[in-house]
Amino acid sequence: MAEVEVKPKKAGPIQCSTCSQRRAALKRPKTLEQICRECFYAVFEEEIHRVIVDNQLFKPGERIAIGASGGKDSTVLAYVLSELNHRHNYGLDLFLLSVDEGITGYRDDSLETVKRNEIQYGLPLKVVSYKDLYGWTMDEIVKMIGLKNNCTFCGVFRRQGQRIALDRGAAMLKVDKLATGHNADDIAETVLLNILRGDIARLSRCTSIITGEDGPIPRCKPFKYTYEKEIVIYPYNYFSTECIYSPNAYRGFAREFIKDLERIRPRAILDIITSGENFRISTSAKMPEQGTCERCGYISSQKWCKACVLLEGLNRGLPKLGLGRTRGLNNGLEKDTKQSHGVKNIQSKQCGTLDF
Repeated sequence: MAEVEVKPKKAGPIQCSTCSQRRAALKRPKTLEQICRECFYAVFEEEIHRVIVDNQLFKPGERIAIGASGGKDSTVLAYVLSELNHRHNYGLDLFLLSVDEGITGYRDDSLETVKRNEIQYGLPLKVVSYKDLYGWTMDEIVKMIGLKNNCTFCGVFRRQGQRIALDRGAAMLKVDKLATGHNADDIAETVLLNILRGDIARLSRCTSIITGEDGPIPRCKPFKYTYEKEIVIYPYNYFSTECIYSPNAYRGFAREFIKDLERIRPRAILDIITSGENFRISTSAKMPEQGTCERCGYISSQKWCKACVLLEGLNRGLPKLGLGRTRGLNNGLEKDTKQSHGVKNIQSKQCGTLDF
């Protein structure tokens, strides 16, 4: 008698690990749980709500500016904050705030997304430009210095843009806080970068969920524990083209390393953040003395901040002047500026001197 071949039964569809009612549609990058889309959206939003509540990011009646670039992080942040504000009655007045670096084919296109968000969410929008603030666009800077060193200029101007461009726009909107779309991946990258650079001053504060509390406009990160992959999965239209000047950015190498770690162990991102939170700086470590720039008033350990040094080089036709170490360069610059025929360049604009 011939043996009857018994075929193994096909496994049925995997059920959602959260509701056990619907078919699982995706595996959460953060926890590797099999979950349906409806539960993913609910869990995603609830986790952000818990971060906001547990860390007391906002108070009822506050005016909050959302740093809006048109990219995935800020677009999803604007939508989720708007939804949670209504759902949980935060009592916030929300606004969109953008910085236009003047990068043709990148920032002009992404700002179109922000303008659509303005209409979709019904949130007022304010745009502050490099041209108005510094007297230069990034396109003009790259044309003068070439692609090799453009990230030095953009990085300095964007970093000070947090204090200057965004603070100026925030002041116009009369907001109490600035919410940014920095996600868990961004913060883990920053921890690694500060370790690689030996920047203990920034390392000690880069994982803080609220920063700048001693300044005019505190900044907060509702996405501090939110994975970039989950923001991408969240269904919303955003501008996704990479900055045309960014391929050579040092941060890109840290980003690739983080992605490699995540593929091996997804929890690695949160572990790096936790490590950053638990770093303790030795009391014997020499911290840089923090003063203010004599030209623009921005935080600086030198007489002139990095942005003012770079701008002075641009305005004098010496764009590479501030690309090395600025220690010892300040005195020479100040002296040269005073002896420059006694005439100030009409095109020259100090960083942060924009009068709204």
